[in-house]
Amino acid sequence: MKISKLAAAAGVLLSTLLSAAWADDTSANQQDGSTTISIAGHKVPVVKGGLYDRYRSNPPLSVIEAEAPGVDLSWFKNLSKDKVDIGFESYSPNFYYQNSRVTAIFTADLDRLRELMPAEVLAKVQPLQVWPGRGLVALTAYAYHYCDNDSYNEIGLSVVTNRPGSSNLGPLSLIGQAMSDDFWGYVLKLPVNTELARVRGVVGYNLPKWLTGISYRETDKSVVVQILDSETGTVDVTLETRKLGDLSSNISMVTNSFTNVDQRGQLTTGYAISRQLSHASSTSAQAVSLGLTEGTLSTFIKSLKLGKMLKYEYVPQFQSALYSPRPL
Repeated sequence: MKISKLAAAAGVLLSTLLSAAWADDTSANQQDGSTTISIAGHKVPVVKGGLYDRYRSNPPLSVIEAEAPGVDLSWFKNLSKDKVDIGFESYSPNFYYQNSRVTAIFTADLDRLRELMPAEVLAKVQPLQVWPGRGLVALTAYAYHYCDNDSYNEIGLSVVTNRPGSSNLGPLSLIGQAMSDDFWGYVLKLPVNTELARVRGVVGYNLPKWLTGISYRETDKSVVVQILDSETGTVDVTLETRKLGDLSSNISMVTNSFTNVDQRGQLTTGYAISRQLSHASSTSAQAVSLGLTEGTLSTFIKSLKLGKMLKYEYVPQFQSALYSPRPL
């Protein structure tokens, strides 16, 4: 890693510059002007005059209503925020007002998934085995168009697990989670394209985040996501998914929880509740194309020995509330 430190620094700089060019219009607005703030001893550039610069995760809903008059805030009006210490002063939950995502769920090598999870986590939760030797991973691309942290893109790669304290019954546990819309996982990778999201995620939520370029764009028929290698600045992973028809506008409430280890070695758990406003799903393998290279993240994904894609979720409109982690 000694000679790669200079390359890594250059790669981060290059990927940050490229992410500005690739991001959607909302993300691009972040580049109009910036200021530097301190979070837990880290110097972090944020949008000058943006939501985070002004309100540090606690903007009045009246401000959101004035700045984004087309956004339905009825759900957020029923949620209350609490001041929390998560390595820095913040408020929980963090609100995400206008967002999009696509998710592909694949089978993966069960032994490899267990190998990647810390022993203390495995003592509480295990990967769900859908058939002998095969577990599940969820690959999700998020575009947070407007949230308490301004706007950013994020890629989540997670192992699907049982709930802590519950039996691991494999497919039966998966069916139970699906029926209740209450999913559990262990996050393997979580790259983001703003330093604000990286620092808050690493320090406050104990999540494996790093900074790199992430493009989330739409064509007439598809969503195309490209992730840069943070060391080289070249395209690492490409995820292209189909825009599905027959979108449901029935509001669906989904909870996603994660278990991990904090910086003091203690087990913690956190969760996000999503209010899905427009959504559809498919089991067709033709709905998802995953392009891998020799990049760092691609190499990691290859090590999981992905198999059949079991489900694809297309969610062009959702809102979310992310709660701060607590001891497990």
